[in-house]
Amino acid sequence: MSDLKRFKKLVDDIWEMVFGTKRISEPECKATTCCGGDCHTDIKPIRARGKKGKYKADDKSTKDFNEAWVGGKAPKKKRKKK
Repeated sequence: MSDLKRFKKLVDDIWEMVFGTKRISEPECKATTCCGGDCHTDIKPIRARGKKGKYKADDKSTKDFNEAWVGGKAPKKKRKKK
């Protein structure tokens, strides 16, 4: 067990002794791109950027992948309020 995991366990134990409840720990995976797991359902979509830092455009020839967004999926459009 690494030192960081031991420290987190110690903090969790102290938290439970002081407050009497379980500590809500951070998720293990903090990847910004999808690695194929189900842990990335709440990641905010991020625009893809090129080498110079400018936004990338979507290639219309690929119907199932959007190059303009990291992960290949654009966020759902929000409905405008009247």
